[in-house]
Amino acid sequence: MDYGADLGFTFVHTPKVIFGENALAEVGTLLSDLKASRALLVTDRFLAEKTELVARLRKAAAGRIAGEFLDVVPDPTAESIDRASELARRVGADAVVSLGGGSAIDTGKGLAVVLTEGGRVLDHEGYHALPKPLVPHLAIPTTAGTGSEMTMVTVITDPARGQKTFIGSYFLHPAVAVLDPTCTRDLPPLLTAATGMDAMAHAVEALFSTLRQPFSDACALAAIRTIMAFLPRSVRNGADLLARGQMLIAAAQAGSAFSNAMVSLNHAMVHSLGARFHKHHGTLNAVLLPHTMRFFAPDVGERFVWVAQAMGVAASPADPVAAGLAAADRMDRLNAEIGLPRRLSELGIPREALAEVAEMALSDGSIIYSPRPIAEAAEVLSVLERAY
Repeated sequence: MDYGADLGFTFVHTPKVIFGENALAEVGTLLSDLKASRALLVTDRFLAEKTELVARLRKAAAGRIAGEFLDVVPDPTAESIDRASELARRVGADAVVSLGGGSAIDTGKGLAVVLTEGGRVLDHEGYHALPKPLVPHLAIPTTAGTGSEMTMVTVITDPARGQKTFIGSYFLHPAVAVLDPTCTRDLPPLLTAATGMDAMAHAVEALFSTLRQPFSDACALAAIRTIMAFLPRSVRNGADLLARGQMLIAAAQAGSAFSNAMVSLNHAMVHSLGARFHKHHGTLNAVLLPHTMRFFAPDVGERFVWVAQAMGVAASPADPVAAGLAAADRMDRLNAEIGLPRRLSELGIPREALAEVAEMALSDGSIIYSPRPIAEAAEVLSVLERAY
């Protein structure tokens, strides 16, 4: 272990986690425990109209849903969160239930902020600016990837500035996360793959972060092992509820890891590409992660041995750089195995835009947690070019 006698850290582990097939049926009891009787449901129209999940949730809530916001958008915008807040005020909401992927849960987090603090969601951007606990938020992921149900951050797109921004606070953790494998059963293979690789990026980056610490390390390594074992199974057979459940656990573990240790360069690039070109967050993470790992191979030391071993790659502690390169190669092969793109060029991103993206990434808050300081956009551009 690479910790010294001067080790000091804070690890926050919330929310309460309810796991199991048909755990969705517990929603009414959970809302009652939270003293909530007029929750606003936050989800998207596809889940409401094309799946049985919203109907199941309504039944389980037993009359405790006062209204439904069905206009969640990918990479949620400040405007969409403010519209949800207006609806919540009209129906007198006293809690939030978010059902969906990271966009729904992040929308729910932003809504909880505005319901508690007033104003508009961008009035509250930044870290540790919220003064008190928020209205209760019950998060139900329908993807196994973002880990947003476990984190202290919500990511908001501000179209006016053409970038993503953040609210970060321990008060943003949902009160309860409901992990029900049946809620992810119908996720298509490519989305299963992409969201799973988002979780992988969270775990790997948490291990490399300057804020790394023993508790987040344990969560991250467990997540990597589980993803390697069960992501290909989930992609091959969405009805495999054992694999679906294990992926939900891995995504939550990775979420807890990076909520405490943070992410770094990979996510800084992903945030910038996503804001500029609106490509899927998980797919971007998958494409860039092997190249980010190669970039940091000289800087991470024995942690690359841990990652390689967690991935099932033979690695010698005597040569951590070789271990890192081997782990990066295995990550690239995993992308191919689960049917994901391996190059930015495959996503239709123009090469001439990479310099602008590199400049954007340099100002992203995540980059400061990289295992070595990155002060020049040229360094970021070198990774983007290799990924192209």
